[in-house]
Amino acid sequence: MKKILIAAALLLGISQVSQAQELYVNAEPASNMPANSLGIRLSNKFFQMEHSGVTGMRFEPEVMWGINKKLMVHVIGYASNMMQPSIRAEGGSVYAKYRFLSLDQQHAHFRMAAYVKGSVIDNPYYPDMSHGMKELYNNRELDLEGATSGASGGIVATQLLHKLALSTTLGYTRYMNNLKDNIPAEFSKNEVNYSFSAGYLLLPVKYRHYGQTNLNLYMEFLGKTNTDAIARGAYLDIAPAIQLIFNSTTRLDLSYRTQLAGNMPRNMYNSFLVRIEHNIFNINKK
Repeated sequence: MKKILIAAALLLGISQVSQAQELYVNAEPASNMPANSLGIRLSNKFFQMEHSGVTGMRFEPEVMWGINKKLMVHVIGYASNMMQPSIRAEGGSVYAKYRFLSLDQQHAHFRMAAYVKGSVIDNPYYPDMSHGMKELYNNRELDLEGATSGASGGIVATQLLHKLALSTTLGYTRYMNNLKDNIPAEFSKNEVNYSFSAGYLLLPVKYRHYGQTNLNLYMEFLGKTNTDAIARGAYLDIAPAIQLIFNSTTRLDLSYRTQLAGNMPRNMYNSFLVRIEHNIFNINKK
């Protein structure tokens, strides 16, 4: 029995790392985490806020659950100092993804999935003036990661070609009033979001065991378009990233994101992301 369990763990680990280049840093792939698995993640984002010059920080603790091979759920919390002088809790969100198409070949596969996300946030839409203002606060970008309540949904398609994985996302977001504040008229309540991500497995060159460290390189393009006429605008960001995966269970992500093009006024145009994640497999047997 012990040998069977060890062999199962080895196969699971190899299965996980063989798709490691799909574990994008700034976007979700169409593939899901394994069934009966639990992931614990902490993301830290750092950026300079345009209106004050203060270094903003946003912390996102997250729990992920692979319910089965087709369905996974994330529960995420948000805390930052973006809208007030000190770091405080801002709210949370729930994300669910359902994989409805799988086409498998040797060393390749194609996946498609649908996702939904809902957020409940209590932030104001304009920052506390005690931050200090070096220039007028001129922001027309909203998001569901701590900025505003709302809901989104869309489609993800991912193609794996041996060591290269390509993925694209198209979605729609509807922004809603926060718990303590209503959306000002100058913000768009409707948005289209889109992304294109590429991941390449650099190391190991050849798999020998699931304990080998993986090194993945990513290049991601992330964009939004406000569709309401009163606040129309768009942008496209580029986000290179590196990722290390240890023992097929723990990963470290490092990413830098900056704007390539756009005409949407934003609170920040550049950001750094540091993330640590640990996964536990076969949780129903532990």
